[in-house]
Amino acid sequence: MEDNNNNGIYTGFAYVYDKFMDNIPYNDWHSYIYMLLKEYGITNGIVAELACGTGTITSMLAADGYDMIGIDISYDMLGIARGKCPGNVLLLQQDIRELDLYGSAAAMVCVCDGMNYMDCADSLYKVFCKVNTFLDYGGIFIFDLKTRYFYENVLGSRIIAENREDASLIWENEFDNETGQNEYLVTIYSLCDEESGLFERYEELHMQKAYSIEEIKGLAEKAGLETAAVYNAFTKEEPKEDSERVYFILKKHE
Repeated sequence: MEDNNNNGIYTGFAYVYDKFMDNIPYNDWHSYIYMLLKEYGITNGIVAELACGTGTITSMLAADGYDMIGIDISYDMLGIARGKCPGNVLLLQQDIRELDLYGSAAAMVCVCDGMNYMDCADSLYKVFCKVNTFLDYGGIFIFDLKTRYFYENVLGSRIIAENREDASLIWENEFDNETGQNEYLVTIYSLCDEESGLFERYEELHMQKAYSIEEIKGLAEKAGLETAAVYNAFTKEEPKEDSERVYFILKKHE
């Protein structure tokens, strides 16, 4: 998912995204989300994944029996998702701030930093308003967020480089402590002609933002959503000062 300052992201990166994100424990993430859905009584029906990316979680939840909708602004990411998801999964190319579904959903989910890409409070508020519009009464919205602690103390202003046989990635990260804005420049070299050994270069500038728990609660309430729970990621515990990722569960009033 991209915001105004994220134009052009997940184009070239889309085609090597899964290659370089192979360290993400998707099975564990899926199990956690599935557990939360069941806990709130969402055992079937329509579930929409916002900023679904290449569709890994979408396809897993589809296998659980949910009627899945995957939504992302990147045409290229959705192209990868189409190859993973069953034919009955509806994939929509939309900006989630302008979400427009044909009906309502029992639940929505957004993982792997999709909401951090909303790099100003107004954009986040717009998403919450759209979620409120298209959720069933009593429906829930589950999403994760990287924390300020993660940006400041784990990611920070550092450079990450990875080499694979047919692709290389350089990630130059910079976090602004005053604004909470995180900027990273991703440069990808991807093999496009094996015979000649020719690599194609892509460059994308990504913007994310760190939000406090209180900011999220305030924006959710303003949009008409109740904060049902906030957890330290993959637990049922309250967030800690050194939590690197947190999960929110917002609920539409019945």
